[in-house]
Amino acid sequence: MEYEKMMEATVYEQFLRVVRERPSNIALIYLGRKFYYNELKEIIETVASSLYRLGLNKGDKALLYLPNCPQWIIIWFALQRLGVIAVPISPIYTTVDLLYMVNDSESKAIFCLDTNFNYVAEILPEVKVSFVVVTNLADLLPMWKKFIGWAFDKIPSARYSKKENVISFNELLKTSSLELPSYQVEGGDFLEMLYTGGTTGLPKGIPYTHRLFLESLWDQRSMSASYIPRGSDRVLQGGPLFHILGQAVGLGALLSGDTLVLLPRVNLDALMYHIEREQILTLFGVPTLYRMILEHDRFRYYNLKSLKYCFCGGDVLPEDIAERWKKEVGVPIYQGYGTTETCGGISLTPMGEEAPPGSAGRILPRWRVKLVDPDTLEPVSSEGELLVSSEHMVKEYFKKPEETAKCFIELEGRRWYRTRDIVKIDEKGWLYYVERSVDVIKHKGYRVAASEVEKVLQEHPAVMAACVIGIPDERVGERIKAFVVLKEDVKGISAYELIKWCRERLASYKVPHYIEFRDMLPKSKVGKILRRELRIDEIIKLKK
Repeated sequence: MEYEKMMEATVYEQFLRVVRERPSNIALIYLGRKFYYNELKEIIETVASSLYRLGLNKGDKALLYLPNCPQWIIIWFALQRLGVIAVPISPIYTTVDLLYMVNDSESKAIFCLDTNFNYVAEILPEVKVSFVVVTNLADLLPMWKKFIGWAFDKIPSARYSKKENVISFNELLKTSSLELPSYQVEGGDFLEMLYTGGTTGLPKGIPYTHRLFLESLWDQRSMSASYIPRGSDRVLQGGPLFHILGQAVGLGALLSGDTLVLLPRVNLDALMYHIEREQILTLFGVPTLYRMILEHDRFRYYNLKSLKYCFCGGDVLPEDIAERWKKEVGVPIYQGYGTTETCGGISLTPMGEEAPPGSAGRILPRWRVKLVDPDTLEPVSSEGELLVSSEHMVKEYFKKPEETAKCFIELEGRRWYRTRDIVKIDEKGWLYYVERSVDVIKHKGYRVAASEVEKVLQEHPAVMAACVIGIPDERVGERIKAFVVLKEDVKGISAYELIKWCRERLASYKVPHYIEFRDMLPKSKVGKILRRELRIDEIIKLKK
């Protein structure tokens, strides 16, 4: 019955239902400050009213260029109240990525930190943005905490020039009366758009409907609901809120009436301190986070025994990390598999259920799956490329018909998404990850499109051709290596210069770690660079 109610609602209607049922429950904890559900609703509607008066209306888009903080949550829900489509992006993006995503998404407003406002200021002459809202990580902390933070230089901050279209977040909180439009949002409307890497080198916008988003969050929370009832969980946000997995766990907690603990950035001591202090029950992280915790010098200084449900996604969890975590902490790490295009989980592992060794969860009931030969799309019985389909699935990329045609196909009268991942599925529905597409590099839980890095390298005036691959690395998943062919008349170009070129044009996690110069790159008979051959050669070198 509870599931049916949630599926009949929109995200904001579900949030209001939680507020009515648990008004005095703690919704958020941020650096010691607690926000109760009824208090959070009041702040959200105040901000929504201010944004409405600034001209945001249903169907508009707004870019969230923020790290994990209460302002992210408040703004996101305020946009949902207005029917505005949220466009969350990484706060570490620099000017090039930011300019592209603002223009591509057609965003009308930008929300950013004062410390990255300079990037926003650089692009303002080139975008059609009505206004920018600037905040500081400490804006919603009590004054005495701000003074301590400033005194000990613990609060990053930067000056920014206030212009007619630049507004501080605190100004949104000042209003004499609420002025809100009637709520006219439906389950089939879009609520947000996330970006993922493109095969052409350009990120692609992926729009989610309310129904799809709520389905995904329900599935995720259901994995632990039998052991941790809805409304009783204490969740530490171990992943970024601009990522679908971070949203499935974090926003899923808020839409279930649980308590969410936010940290502005991942600091291992702070993370373990909060687990102990707040008696955290649920932790989400990519494999790298769990490895870093286990290898931290002060790991045994903290009591992590409150943890009951530890979830891992974004990459394959090494068996040694899973074994060490269970031995040291006393609970298993439950794995899942999904993509940004599927709005999170395709397969998940229910709490209390022992998954077969090497599996990444069991296929969720709402997904139809098909294994095919990646070249012919003919069905295969053992292992093959995974195709998925569901009633409320994403059906296309935003304004990218060519990319849509490559990744979303029609088979047997249904729409299917090509994951580009090679998997096996046993007779009980357990999924086993075999190999990802060589076009996608997994670094620290991020998915990096090899073609995007290649495009930036090939824009350098000295480069004739480039090929980028991922090199397996136990600590971070994969490291990024580029093979570069220089133009014939070029001399004196170093790997350092090309890496610097990439740093100026790519987010830090996309910058190559190694560059190897070659006279030529392996190609197929039709002239396509054989990325897989280069990757096999590198793996062979590692094994020697």
